[in-house]
Amino acid sequence: MKKPRAKAVVMVSGGLDSTLAVKVLLEQDVHVEAVNFRTVFSKRSEPDRESAAKRMTDQLGVTLHTIDISDEQFEIVKSPKFGHGSSVNPCIDCHILMARKAKELMETRGADFVATGEVLGQRPVSQHRQALHLVERESGLHALLLRPLSAKLLQPTIPEEKGLVDRDKLLAIRGRSRKPQMELAAQFGITDYPTPAGGCILTDKAFGRRLRDLLGHDPDATLHEVELLKYGRHLRLDDGVKVIVARDEGECHVLESLRGDMDMFIAEDVTGPAVLATPGISLKTARAVAAITAHYGKGRDRDMVRVLWRGRGPDRVLDVRPVAAGAVQRWLIV
Repeated sequence: MKKPRAKAVVMVSGGLDSTLAVKVLLEQDVHVEAVNFRTVFSKRSEPDRESAAKRMTDQLGVTLHTIDISDEQFEIVKSPKFGHGSSVNPCIDCHILMARKAKELMETRGADFVATGEVLGQRPVSQHRQALHLVERESGLHALLLRPLSAKLLQPTIPEEKGLVDRDKLLAIRGRSRKPQMELAAQFGITDYPTPAGGCILTDKAFGRRLRDLLGHDPDATLHEVELLKYGRHLRLDDGVKVIVARDEGECHVLESLRGDMDMFIAEDVTGPAVLATPGISLKTARAVAAITAHYGKGRDRDMVRVLWRGRGPDRVLDVRPVAAGAVQRWLIV
């Protein structure tokens, strides 16, 4: 069996760019181990990022390590050293965190360097030249962070200078066009890869408003509360109570599974959504939440709707008039 010329830890998402980075190194007889970062801030609407990474690494015969960075990333989101992007996305700080974790894995696994699928100029916040240098410096990966897809446009790294990889066989891709990557994928015979859409919900401005609202009312919010931000309509009542309304049957099941200790409301005599509210609310507030539940169900045009309230005490049935649409608009977190 041929001895590998070097060993690398490659940060992967399962997308095309990181797949190509792995493949470029494998073509140079580099032994690759991949690392994927699990986080509560992955978009729920995207294919599971860890599963995409697992499919990719299985196809290429590469070992995959998975590291959950949710807790550390949440603290970064609250107070990033290098600021937020257009929403609540601290892209540079997050890249530094992941690079640090990859460096730790590199040292544990006895690897020679870390690599990523980053492309110079592809993302305006985190992949311009200055940001790439910043991530390398702040993560402690001094000249040990290789970007195979854009390496010829960047300063040579230690693995290139030592001959652990052949710089001439690395690439000079830049910019937002996907055409060079698609052409390279065709050369490698790679056809099954996800369309690019971004896997981090922190860039979503609607999610950003919800997260700012959550932290504004509860600076010690938990990751469970963050997970709930991905689902349903979110309202904040005048007394500060949070209300989440499922938008379809699938979300009804999700909210029921994620309920925890929150109060839940379900219309009894008409079809309607599952609704969650801050636990331990008063009867007055419960009636308001029940009226919201009635508004979003099939009984919004009725005079009265029966709503089941499951709180801390015994279940109760509330007969309420559906709330007016104008009031709902006033409470919506938009």
